[in-house]
Amino acid sequence: MIIQRAAVIGSGVMGSGIAAHLANAGISVVLLDIVPAGASDRNALATGAIARMKTQEPAPFMHPSAAERIVPGNIDDDLAKVADCDWIIEAVLEDLEVKRTLYRKLDAVRKAGSIVSSNTSTIPLRLLVETLPPGFAADFCVTHFFNPPRYMRLLEVVAGVATRPEVISAVRQCGDVQLGKGVVDCKDTPGFIANRIGTFWMECAVREAFDRGLTVEEADAVCGRPMGVPNTGVFGLFDLVGIDLMPHVSKSMLATLPKDDGYRAIRVDQPLIHRMIAEGYTGRKGKGGFYKLTKRPDGSRVKEAMDLVSGSYRPMREPRLASLASGRRNLRALVEHPDKGGQYAWRVLSQTLQYAAALVPAIADTIVQVDDAMKLGYGWEKGPFELIDQLGPAWFAAALAKGGVVVPPLLAAVGKGTFYKVDGGALQYFGTDGAYRQLPRAAGVVLLADIKRASRPVASNPSAALWDGGDGVLVLEFTSKMNSLDAFSMQLVRQAIATIGDGSGAFGALVIHNEGTNFSVGANLGGVLLALNIAAWKEMEEAGRAGQQALKALKYAPFPVVAAVHGMALGGGCEVCLHADAIVAHAEAQLGLVETGVGLVPGWGGCKELLIRNVRKHGDDLIKVIGGTFETIMMAKMSKSAQHARSLGFLTDDDVIVMNRDRLLGEAKKKALALKSGFRATTMAELRLPGPMAKQLMVAQVAQRASAGQATAHDVVVATALAEVISGGDTNPSRILSDDDLFTLERNAFLSLVRTPATIARIEHMLATGKPLRN
Repeated sequence: MIIQRAAVIGSGVMGSGIAAHLANAGISVVLLDIVPAGASDRNALATGAIARMKTQEPAPFMHPSAAERIVPGNIDDDLAKVADCDWIIEAVLEDLEVKRTLYRKLDAVRKAGSIVSSNTSTIPLRLLVETLPPGFAADFCVTHFFNPPRYMRLLEVVAGVATRPEVISAVRQCGDVQLGKGVVDCKDTPGFIANRIGTFWMECAVREAFDRGLTVEEADAVCGRPMGVPNTGVFGLFDLVGIDLMPHVSKSMLATLPKDDGYRAIRVDQPLIHRMIAEGYTGRKGKGGFYKLTKRPDGSRVKEAMDLVSGSYRPMREPRLASLASGRRNLRALVEHPDKGGQYAWRVLSQTLQYAAALVPAIADTIVQVDDAMKLGYGWEKGPFELIDQLGPAWFAAALAKGGVVVPPLLAAVGKGTFYKVDGGALQYFGTDGAYRQLPRAAGVVLLADIKRASRPVASNPSAALWDGGDGVLVLEFTSKMNSLDAFSMQLVRQAIATIGDGSGAFGALVIHNEGTNFSVGANLGGVLLALNIAAWKEMEEAGRAGQQALKALKYAPFPVVAAVHGMALGGGCEVCLHADAIVAHAEAQLGLVETGVGLVPGWGGCKELLIRNVRKHGDDLIKVIGGTFETIMMAKMSKSAQHARSLGFLTDDDVIVMNRDRLLGEAKKKALALKSGFRATTMAELRLPGPMAKQLMVAQVAQRASAGQATAHDVVVATALAEVISGGDTNPSRILSDDDLFTLERNAFLSLVRTPATIARIEHMLATGKPLRN
């Protein structure tokens, strides 16, 4: 069942966010709310929510056009509009009677077989439907989205006793394929999975920090990177979600949890937190939280942290704990360290992992569901059972027992084994019945990690590897830090082309893909700076030429090349994509030619390829196309989504956008194999460009911005070099320019800029701070 039309009832933060993400997926949405008392606009709440989301950051919409798919309305006048909806999502007040009353009204107007779900995380499903007709209960489930719905991947799904299997199947399919979620089946228990364990972890970490005298910086450093938790740590996470939210969550948990639940034992009221809430220090949305930014007399801002003893703010301090150095080596070294950081780590981790292990199978059928929920919902790098494996289950069980803590049955059952293991190249998990089972993958999901686990690379070097992706598809993986590109990367591009040959052998197509955080952040700036420091001008020119020729060979290869893009594809990473026959992009992919930020221009054909794409799409107005291409590159524009990348020209209308990142490689293989049928290599590009006249126009625009204080002196220098490339240099509209002509222009512009002190300063500043220098 494909969800084509949906309704969301409730236009608050969660309801409107869910509606926006449904619209991102191309689903038509009706957004309804109550009629405000005395309002002249009876749809004011829903209309206002849509307007607010258009300017909100982070943006709920992947592209402004998605807002057009949402129709606002109100429950009193427009409830009949849900009649043609496939899925109706309730996101109203967490009040049982309010929800039941709404359900009765919905049941009277909805079409037969339509799905109704609640976004609740506090009211048991059985209570929601116990007074409703059996037909309604059969079509009802809980779909718990995490905030913000666009960015948080977790979707917890709970079926009731009466829920039809087809309902869960349809919701799971829509959540996975259409919305790009990691769908986790949960049992109808308080807090489901992620919040049940996540709330315990947060309360435990805060209590132990207070009890053991840690500073907020120390606690966040220990409960952050060493444990694979996002850099916010626990106090930073409180600030992010809102400190005032936690008492409400706690109250709900205490009202519904079993009397002997471990949460009751670790949860305590902290007077300081109550005082902070009363005084408006509720985190980032308030006057500050455990951290705040304070404005200095000179206008600059300094980050301060709260002293947990006095409750006053002070300048932040760098944590100086010997245990943190141990934690960088391995997790067990951290929790075994005798200093207060190590003791704190053990107290938080041991209690949280013991709690999680004791909850299976009560809250979930498998450990995989628990691990996935924490990774997708709380951003943990590893789930609780993966962390236990990292410590060693037998060691962990013995340490718990030594401390007088009850060892959970599941932990005792795994014994000297591990919760996950590889058998015959396949990843398996330990079941609650004591047997190992292969980790399931949904149909259409192909993960490079699975391929790598079961095979050896076809070829590899320090920066890249080639893998047999199956079905005659060779996969090129970048493997360097942040997947930055260097001579080794280009060498494997060449080797991939040679390995496939004419496409008639073992491999007939190439997919460029990896499963790092980013596709590629571009050329290795550290290597560029090193070459600059030793004045290796000839070697730099040769490296630039080699990169150009490698990507040219990729573009004109006699077999299909598909780039499967996720995260950031910047600079050289974007140039690799632009030379592929097709791009399959994750919906959140960020593409951009951002070299001007470090005082350079794209040097591996990025200017050329973006210009060619724009000419093909809007070629009837060449001056406008050239100006638009120049602006995109000069302003270092980076897409905020794949849909945005399409509007910037980085993706064509034929390129594919995939909502679920786990499906990226599978869809890229499918695209490559489809192109292989009757494939014809790309024909040599030919461009006619206007030359000096267009260059003068582009430089004049930037010079005007500089005189108005909107651009720097070096921006004008960079713009002049870029305009030389984009205009075609010393040419005229009657002359045909080839790839090599434009490659030469790019290479010359790059080499002229890289020698300038201002560009060198920009590169050094970017490497030191990660931020562009305006000089």
